Amino acid sequence: MKLYLSVFLICIAIIVRGQDFDSDSLVMSFLSEQDVPITKNNRLKLLNGGREKFDDLFQEIEKAQHHVHLEYFNFRNDSIAGLLFNLLSKKARQGVEVRAVYDAFGNRSNNMPLNRKHLDSIRKSGIEIFPFDPLYFPFINHISSRDHRKIAIIDGKTAYIGGINIADYYITGLPEIGEWRDMHVRIEGSAVGYVQNIFLSIWNEVARQEIDGIQYYPSHDDDPDGKTVAIVDRVPKKLPRQLEETYLKSIRSAKSKIRIVSPYFLPTSAIKKELKKAISRNVKVEIMISAKLDVKFTPEGVFHVAHKLMKKGADIYIYNSGFHHSKIMMVDDKFCTVGSANLDYRSLRHDYETNAFIFDYETADELNRIFEADIENSTKMSPEVWKKRSLWKRFVGWIANGLSPLL
Repeated sequence: MKLYLSVFLICIAIIVRGQDFDSDSLVMSFLSEQDVPITKNNRLKLLNGGREKFDDLFQEIEKAQHHVHLEYFNFRNDSIAGLLFNLLSKKARQGVEVRAVYDAFGNRSNNMPLNRKHLDSIRKSGIEIFPFDPLYFPFINHISSRDHRKIAIIDGKTAYIGGINIADYYITGLPEIGEWRDMHVRIEGSAVGYVQNIFLSIWNEVARQEIDGIQYYPSHDDDPDGKTVAIVDRVPKKLPRQLEETYLKSIRSAKSKIRIVSPYFLPTSAIKKELKKAISRNVKVEIMISAKLDVKFTPEGVFHVAHKLMKKGADIYIYNSGFHHSKIMMVDDKFCTVGSANLDYRSLRHDYETNAFIFDYETADELNRIFEADIENSTKMSPEVWKKRSLWKRFVGWIANGLSPLL
């Protein structure tokens, strides 16, 4: 009898283990185990590029009745920022609460930073604005964990997440690299409350305030046609590996296809290992990198890693029509992610980052169609293409890859 029972239990275990769970179900189950809230009543709009993002964001700010919250790596002191702060000043005069956070290092690192005079003028207009982690000597103490998020919340009803900072070049491009491609997503629904949590956590820290209350968290109606969204955040020391682990689980769960666009593709060793495993189990892995980048030294490291994965069987596309700064991934046509996190050590091991994981076929399909259109403006990496790169560039790439955990 005991023998029969043992055989029966083994058979049940084999059947359960062999069930073909969908990749989206596996990742949602993982997020639930990690206590990441998953909401199902959201409306989404993908914003493909700076012009779409700024047009949409400005329209929503114009309609704001209670508050506007902005958290960006940097606000470049140029014409788009001027238009934004003029609009925010107008809303402040109307009694709307306006709060903004920028990263101090991010501000210093751009060639048109917000200076003291400009900040004084912004504050006098009724806008509250604070830097995250101001830079004090010795500056090296402040380099490690930066606020790399690009989020906005209007009236607790609408949120924006993605890779687009406040800068003209997201519309006009830059002379040395051409068009600047990027992606944002607008969210309406219960997921907005979790983006609000992220902002107010940082705000109360940098402003030394205690902003909270139901006025910042309006209720959202149930929507039978709503989209399922999880907001996955990275906070150093508090949630240090949550975002990387979600990426790993997504890659690990893939059954047929993974598509990635990442500008600074210098992934952690764990991510590289999972991508190689995915290829070995016949998952089609497609990765888009840019021919030109805005950071010197990094491009050669990106090409080095991409070439290694190409040799394992990945399809690598080199985007030629400017700089593709988007941070997106699509898995099995079932779910996708849009956010601020690059697939590199800095984003996944150091900085504050926020991504929306979207479990919706239509949104994933829209991103896939954008990806396929971008392939038309790309060169597929091949042994012949790789051999055209100079030995010096290949050597620099090998060095950059080795140093990537420090970059």
